[in-house]
Amino acid sequence: MGKGDEGYGEWEELVGAALLGTGRRRGGGPAGSPEALLDAAAVHTVRRRAGLRPAEAGPRPQPAPRDPRPAPPEAARRRLAQLLAGRTGAVNGGGRRGTAPDLTELLPQWLAAAGRHGYRAPAALVPALLDAARARTDLRPQALSLAGTRGMWLARMNPDWRFALRGGVGGAGELPDVADRAGVERLWQEGLFAERVALLGAVRAHEAAAAPRLLATTWATERAEDRLMFLDSLRVGLSPGDEPFLEAALGDRSRNVRATAAELLSALPTSALAGRMAERALACVGPEGVTPPAECDAEMLRDGVVKRPPAGRGERAWWLGQLVEAAPLSCWRERFGGLGPAEIVALPVAEGEGWTEELHAAWCRAAVRQRDAGWSRALLGPASAPPAAAPGTASLAERAKLLETLPDGERAQWVAQFVRAHGLSEAFQLLGVCVVPWAGALGRAVVDALDTARDAGSYPWSFSGVMGLAERCLDPAEAGRLEALTAAAEDPPDAAPGAAAYWAEAFQRLVATLRLREAMLSELAPA
Repeated sequence: MGKGDEGYGEWEELVGAALLGTGRRRGGGPAGSPEALLDAAAVHTVRRRAGLRPAEAGPRPQPAPRDPRPAPPEAARRRLAQLLAGRTGAVNGGGRRGTAPDLTELLPQWLAAAGRHGYRAPAALVPALLDAARARTDLRPQALSLAGTRGMWLARMNPDWRFALRGGVGGAGELPDVADRAGVERLWQEGLFAERVALLGAVRAHEAAAAPRLLATTWATERAEDRLMFLDSLRVGLSPGDEPFLEAALGDRSRNVRATAAELLSALPTSALAGRMAERALACVGPEGVTPPAECDAEMLRDGVVKRPPAGRGERAWWLGQLVEAAPLSCWRERFGGLGPAEIVALPVAEGEGWTEELHAAWCRAAVRQRDAGWSRALLGPASAPPAAAPGTASLAERAKLLETLPDGERAQWVAQFVRAHGLSEAFQLLGVCVVPWAGALGRAVVDALDTARDAGSYPWSFSGVMGLAERCLDPAEAGRLEALTAAAEDPPDAAPGAAAYWAEAFQRLVATLRLREAMLSELAPA
């Protein structure tokens, strides 16, 4: 309705009266009291809406691409709706959570299990799933994978879900057959970023060498942040065949891209960059001691060495660490007269403790980067040893990274021994890298340590983090063994007031959560 339309002036008077207040409006007007103002506004609103001329309808969107994956069983769909609703256990006074499981913390496990079974998200729950992924970045990879083609289709229509267009994985129905060269090239040239990422992964899985060839066709015109993400995707299936592309990327105009290319090349022990780094590192470290580099030259810069150290670090120590972590670990056996990793790590360093710490930290980073279990074992040392006495590092964060290079069973066994020797206070980060569910020795060690902490009268809230982790990670089969710990008891001498009741409540919640996880996983099993 335009300014010349009948009734427009009256509407303006109503707006003015509402802004100024009916008591301050001169001349009376159509609304002398607040009630009359609201009544008049209601009438005019209906008139204005009725007077609108219908606009021409826009084009209907194309239907969502078909997702060939099956939907989960009906019980599992109901469970997903419950988890997405985010209903959690009631919180008691004083911040206590009560005995009901926290459903929001079980959603990642449901999504992971559904993905393993090859399900798609139920159509009616895709919007709620996208909302959950928007709110929680930790859910995005699995949630967007489950949402698949329908999720991507919806994301194009709602600005709130646009994150999916960059972070999603598309869906199998959207991607051309990797053998269809014309289809692959068309999607690579014209597709959304998420579709191109999914396509690159599919091409990589089909033929590893084809991925860098595809990247090379548009590399010069890609944005720096996209080049970085595409380059990072080459970690999966990294092989010597990627070296020419990565070597060329060392000259990229983006510092982050250059650094990532150098890191990937150093993970290839036979690469030319790894050889250059080995030559530099061997010139600095040997049985006679440590002599760090005197300068950071242009060739070192091109190979990914960062010249400026962080605050509090010396330049030469900073450069030394970067050279050692990028050198192939295999080069040290000959340099140290045929000694193995454990013997090399145990050697004293002539230049003093400072260089020992720097050298061991660099070897830890190299073992993680090169996925070398032998060096990781040497640097970890025995689990029963005090952390400060570890041969490689006392840092629990570094130890957690080293543990990830070990086979699953060995990793769980090492952490179980650590828990039995040192308790749970120091073990939180280490437990986080163990494969779920915690079974066997690891599950028993965690339960026993929680029981010991309760009997010792420890502050129960000190273990809330571990208890929450146990709810998500313990094998549901442990629920029966935990039943005996759910009964309330009197507080031990010198314990925090009410500690026994809190522990009983926490164990009740733990058992209830394990039972729920068991039911949740059985619901997802195909009929």
